[in-house]
Amino acid sequence: MKARSIGTATATGLALMAARDLFQKKHALLRNFPVIGHARYLLETIGPELRQYIVTTNEEERPFSRDQRTWIYASAKEENNYFGFGTDVDVEHVQGHAYLKQRTFADTLPDAQDPQDPQAPLPSAKVLGGPRGRAKAFRPASVVNISAMSFGSLSGAAITALNKGAALAGTMQNTGEGGLSPYHRNGGDLVLQIGTAYFGCRNEDGTFSLDKLKDVVAGAPVKAIEIKLSQGAKPGLGGMLPGAKVTPEIAEIRGIPPGKDAASPSRHTAFSDVDSMLDFVELLATETGLPVGVKSAVGEMDFWQELATLMARGDRGVDFVTIDGGEGGTGAAPLIFTDSVSLPFRMGFSRVYGAFAELGLTDDLTFIGSGKLGLPENAAVAFALGADMINVGREAMLSIGCIQAQKCHTDRCPTGVATQNPWLVRGLDPTSKATRAAAYLRTLRKELMKVSSAIGVAHPALITATDIEIMNGDYDARTLAGVYGYKDGWGKLGPHLADEITALLAIKPTSVQKPTA
Repeated sequence: MKARSIGTATATGLALMAARDLFQKKHALLRNFPVIGHARYLLETIGPELRQYIVTTNEEERPFSRDQRTWIYASAKEENNYFGFGTDVDVEHVQGHAYLKQRTFADTLPDAQDPQDPQAPLPSAKVLGGPRGRAKAFRPASVVNISAMSFGSLSGAAITALNKGAALAGTMQNTGEGGLSPYHRNGGDLVLQIGTAYFGCRNEDGTFSLDKLKDVVAGAPVKAIEIKLSQGAKPGLGGMLPGAKVTPEIAEIRGIPPGKDAASPSRHTAFSDVDSMLDFVELLATETGLPVGVKSAVGEMDFWQELATLMARGDRGVDFVTIDGGEGGTGAAPLIFTDSVSLPFRMGFSRVYGAFAELGLTDDLTFIGSGKLGLPENAAVAFALGADMINVGREAMLSIGCIQAQKCHTDRCPTGVATQNPWLVRGLDPTSKATRAAAYLRTLRKELMKVSSAIGVAHPALITATDIEIMNGDYDARTLAGVYGYKDGWGKLGPHLADEITALLAIKPTSVQKPTA
């Protein structure tokens, strides 16, 4: 009888736990895998002890180490994101680690910007579209924004959470090449990405439709248009969405037949070279009034040198360039492309920046970095190399529940982020995850303000390539400028832009509006 009572009590307890897990909205994993999902949190709790003896250290896991993921999770939950007892980095022997050089004395910093204030605004130092006089030029309110991730690649719940989070944090969200979906219409400002398949703005034969583009732009809070030439996950490679995943909803958004394979060509058909691409850019800018830019991973440099040369004439040009690192990204890709095609971010960005710097054009367009830049150290390096803004992708996914299961390509993401499986998607509550995304984005901005103050500058865009050194073990260190061949003045804002952003940050806000969920 006693054993039966214990068994009954145990079964009742497990049933109650399962019911609680199914209906709670805080943890997607538990909603999708009631009861057994608790094992993951138990293993996470004792993970440091296990790794210390039999698995890995806090710095060995990839693509994001345990320490990096812990920082993102804690920031998103607004918990203590500090670390104790010193660094896990092997500073005596590690090669390639970046160290930021704090200043003992510095010019007076704007007292309106409290580095401890998570709501502190951090606008771009440049007006997007301003140098070319676009009708709808604007100064982005945040230097940190959400990278291109399509509905289809991510679930509708994940896109909704990110868009609501962008609205709460005052950032922009890039739609990705999959078109502008209803899930992107939750209050956040948008950058509309146009890929090689022209999803959402295409004719039946797959060619580009200007009229459809104008309709999309007119019906949504689109602030800029980005033409995707390639991306870090699969540079120079077109994508394929299997027909089984082309639901009626996705088909309507993308303007393609439902149930049939949707192939993205490897290259555009609306233009065929740099000259015709600039004509296309000017057409879009003229017809919509919006700033227009390009996104690309970096391979051969002839394209960038020709683009800079043609822009030097002054009659045509892109308003921004988004440089994506070849380290891979949210998109599924063949291993050879993930590992070995396209330059890593720092090398690729520095080469592209140099092409424009040689011709004195760096103040005439906005540079946006993308590729594992959602961590303060990597972001600071990007700004030092000349980036004006950064986009975060996988880090934003982590903030809304991704556990780095690396199943993005299988449609079996256990937390409902990168899947269209209805049962798995239901585990992700967009409202609570939006709050976490916003908290992460605000925290990253705050960290950038704190490190900028330590270096002695008012804004991360004022960090220079001589403010950071790259270590080569315990016997050598070189500045970023030396490592990447920067000439004097490269990576710096022009004096008028530096003065302008410093003065702008010194203006005390008249009121602080607290975000609401």
